[in-house]
Amino acid sequence: MPARPLVLAHRGASRRAPENTIEAFRLARELGADGVELDVRRTSDGVLVVHHDAEIDGFGLIAAAPFEALRAARPSVPTLTDALDATTDMLVNVEIKCLPWEQDADPEHHVAHQVVDLVRAAGTDVVLSSFDLGAVDACRSIAPELPTACLTHGQDVMTAAAIAAERGHTWLHPDRATVMTSPVGATDACHMRGLRIDVWTVDDPAEVRQLAAAGADGLITNTPDVALAALGR
Repeated sequence: MPARPLVLAHRGASRRAPENTIEAFRLARELGADGVELDVRRTSDGVLVVHHDAEIDGFGLIAAAPFEALRAARPSVPTLTDALDATTDMLVNVEIKCLPWEQDADPEHHVAHQVVDLVRAAGTDVVLSSFDLGAVDACRSIAPELPTACLTHGQDVMTAAAIAAERGHTWLHPDRATVMTSPVGATDACHMRGLRIDVWTVDDPAEVRQLAAAGADGLITNTPDVALAALGR
């Protein structure tokens, strides 16, 4: 295991290559990142694809179209299988989208079940995360052997850590703005509950060093090369 904190490339090396593409994931590896963070959605025929937004400009809602149409119109959008193949031997933070407030909401958590099936088959080193607590709870229920993470934005870290630990999750992924108000307090709040903390999205070298000194277990960054340099790696 690399020295703490792990450096995960946000949607791949997204400052130097198009985000959530095979190019970005391969570049993250070349730059020395420990892993990548990526976003998963599904097409109308149930194919898991990697894209941040529910809609693609000039194409429309991903969930309303079959995969064949998406691949023909936007060949750079990879399937989750493509992405896992490109990130062998890396840690992959799979963020499950299709959130309850989005156009492609997945109240039955079919995407979570499919993600579990795919990562189990691939044998990938993963953390399964989502802003939808129901989705990570579903992952935890059907695959207790896989690490799961509650993803938060603007939520008090102590409160979020208590919720994550009570539900049996192993990571908390809070946003950097919230954590930077008290980096040591945030990391301590997680560690005292047996959680690992992975902070998103951290691009400033001074903040990288500050969070490392505070004991953060992982950092999600658009610039993995910058973060690694700041850490002396």
